[in-house]
Amino acid sequence: MVIEEEKVPVPESVKGISELLGLDPLYLANEGKLIAICPPNEAERLLEVMKSHPLGRNAEIMGRVTEENRKRVTLHTLIGGHRILDMLTGGQHPRIC
Repeated sequence: MVIEEEKVPVPESVKGISELLGLDPLYLANEGKLIAICPPNEAERLLEVMKSHPLGRNAEIMGRVTEENRKRVTLHTLIGGHRILDMLTGGQHPRIC
């Protein structure tokens, strides 16, 4: 899978505190989020349905499943590079609510 960093909906307040504390928001505890994986030809319709609900107003198509780097999730970064998103090791950080 390839995730587009610019498409991940992270609130500015979370970005700010994460930068201040040196944390990666992709590894912070979170609740009330859904990641749906569907066939590419159904993605736009699914997004439309999700956005039609008030809780889905920030929904985004933020990545795609690819044949390259099988069994890996990579992040296409804001500066154009790629990095592997590994499983969280150690303790999970506390929630920022």
